[in-house]
Formats: sequence, C-alpha cells, structure tokens
Amino acid sequence: MSEIEVSKEESVIENNNEEQIKKALLDPTKKRKAEDEIEINLKSSVPLSKKQKRLLRRGKVTLEELNAKYNIDPKSIEEYKEDTGKKESGDAKKSTQDGESATDTVTTEDAAAIKKKEENKYGVWIGNLSFETTKDDLVRFFIAKTRDNEEEKSRVNEKDITRLSMPRVAAKNSNSMKNKGFCYMFFKNVEQMKAVLELSESHLNGRNMLIKDSENYSGRPDKDDLVAMSKNPPSRILFVGNLSFDVTDDLLRKHFQHCGDVVKIRMATFEDSGKCKGFAFIDFKNEEGSTNALKDKSCRKIAGRPLRMEYGEDRSKRQVRKKVENVTHDKPRSFDISDNRRYDSPRQDSGNKPEYKRSNANRRPPVDSNNRTKSSVALATAQRGSAAIVPSQGKKVKFD
Repeated sequence: MSEIEVSKEESVIENNNEEQIKKALLDPTKKRKAEDEIEINLKSSVPLSKKQKRLLRRGKVTLEELNAKYNIDPKSIEEYKEDTGKKESGDAKKSTQDGESATDTVTTEDAAAIKKKEENKYGVWIGNLSFETTKDDLVRFFIAKTRDNEEEKSRVNEKDITRLSMPRVAAKNSNSMKNKGFCYMFFKNVEQMKAVLELSESHLNGRNMLIKDSENYSGRPDKDDLVAMSKNPPSRILFVGNLSFDVTDDLLRKHFQHCGDVVKIRMATFEDSGKCKGFAFIDFKNEEGSTNALKDKSCRKIAGRPLRMEYGEDRSKRQVRKKVENVTHDKPRSFDISDNRRYDSPRQDSGNKPEYKRSNANRRPPVDSNNRTKSSVALATAQRGSAAIVPSQGKKVKFD
C-alpha cells in the first residue's frame, strides 16, 4: 500500500473514533470505557466561576490577582464588567426612587409615632379589678366620680379617654371572656390623670381598685433579684436546678466556694450511670453563703447553662408538732347489751354517772379453721428464750 492510502485509512479511523467518543458522551446511560478519553488543554484560559464572581463583588479579590493565578479568559472578564456596570446603574436609579419614597414613609411614621406618644402620655394602671368588670363599668364609674370636681379640666368625659386597654382571657368552665384583673386607661391632660389617681382604693364590683401612674413601676418584683423571688424563706441551703448531666460535685464546689464555706453537696444522680439528674442542694455553713450565691451574677451559669437557684428548705428548723388527743369524759361509754358479754354492777362512788367493768371470763380466745387456738395468741404469753450465750449443762455421752 502506498503512503497516501495509509494516511487516508488513519484519517478515517480517527474520524470514526471521534464520532464514537461524541456518541458515548451524549448518551448518559452508557458507561465510559478506557478508550473514551477526553483531551484537556491545561494551558487554555478559564472563565470566571460563581465563587470568584462572589469574591469580586465582596471586594476580597481583584481581577489582576485572579488572572495571575488562574489565567482567566478575557471574554469572561469583559462580560463580568458589563454586568456589574448595568447593576450599578440600575441600583442608582432604584436608590433615588426609594429615597424619595422613604422620606415620605419616614415622615408619616414619625407623625404616627408622635401622635401615639401624645395619646399614651397621661395614663394610669388600674389593678385588683373584679373579673366581671367591663370597660363600660370603668368609664361610667370615673365619669360619675369626677363630675362634681371644681376644676373643669379634671372632669373626665367619654371623649377625653384616648385609650382603654383591658386584657381578657377565656374562662375555664364557660365560653365567656373575663378580664385579667387589671387595665390601662389614658387621658388627654394631666388634671384628669391626677383626678383618677386620687380615686385609688375606691370600691367597684366588690373590689377595692388600686390605681397607679402607668409609668410608675415601683412594687413590681425584680426578676434579677433571686433573693426576693425565692419561694422559700432564707436558709443556709441553696437549691440549684437546670444542671448539665456532666456536672460533678467538685465542679459545683469550685463554682460556689467563693460565696461561703460549703459544708456538703447533695446531688441527685442516676442509679445506673451515676450522672447528675439536673439538680442539687448545696449546704453552706450559714445563710450568708447561699445569699451571696443568689446575689452573685457570676454564679448563674455553669457549663454554658443558665441555672435556676433559690433557697432550699432547711429541715433542721422544722418544728415537729405533737398530736394531742382530745379526751372527753363527759360522754358515757356506749355498750351493746345484746351481746353475751357480762358487765359488773355500776359503782356509785364515782358520782351519778355509772361505770361498767367488762369481764373477760366468758370470752373465747380466737381460733383457726381447725378449732385450735391461733399460734399468735398461744405464743403471746409464752416465755421468751434468751438471746445470750448460755453454757451447756448437759452430760456428754460417749459410745464405745
């Protein structure tokens, strides 16, 4: 064969191989073989990836750094620049439009906020209300009570009440709604608010109302004050809850040792694993230790968990009450004469009230099913053997 024919055959074979490779790549069901190789030129330029574009937008990388490292395709760089230019121009237009609308919304929101502040400026808190009290009852009550005031500004009218907020909840045993025992009422001027404040302890629907300034928070319990929030009285024992299962006695002792002398730690543990159940009692030497622990904010967390702490019950201070039986001698003893029991004749020396003495002569001892005296009764009067070691007194017999 000539060289021309050989070259033609090689070109035909190459074309056939390329066609087979294309078909194999297009068909996803076929598995690739070792012959289906793909040639990749590592020196060719690479387009920008999504991650690289994201880094460029955030300003963490520059195009020059990426081009020097990855040999990026210049076409993709131009496309990226065009896209960013279009976005910037569109954002600028939107910002101008949004700025104009934002100014309008801000002005309206500010006006609404100012109006709300003015409405809620002069208010009172009304507590200890009867659950059946309604808004109309309160309005009628304050209008009637302030009607005869000398100053006209201090008189409350229905128009002068800007807002009346009364939280309500569904009753347990019925479908009706009832108030929670308190409400907020707001007025137009200070004089009306002061006139209503003077009506504190007034009687309405069987309850004496408590009226205070809505901005006065005195008397409310402080959640951070664990000493005042504790249910039990002050004691040297501290209850610690919401503990992690991995907490140990040593960790608790180190955590609370700066508060006072720790005498004992009683931790509830699981029987199988021995780990903490989630709570413990810490016994200090005196009450100062437990009080310092409740006041110290650094003690309120351990192992990344917030603790629930309060005074524990000191059982050593419990007062044991003795039960006193009420013995009454006024009533005569009752007895049944229908029974076969015999009673001795009444004695006359003990006053007018007769006393009867019960005789046990004819009483039969309790028996079992075989008509024999019960073993418990028979052994009740038996002589008890001594538990001490007694020397033997028998004779030793020897057998030859």
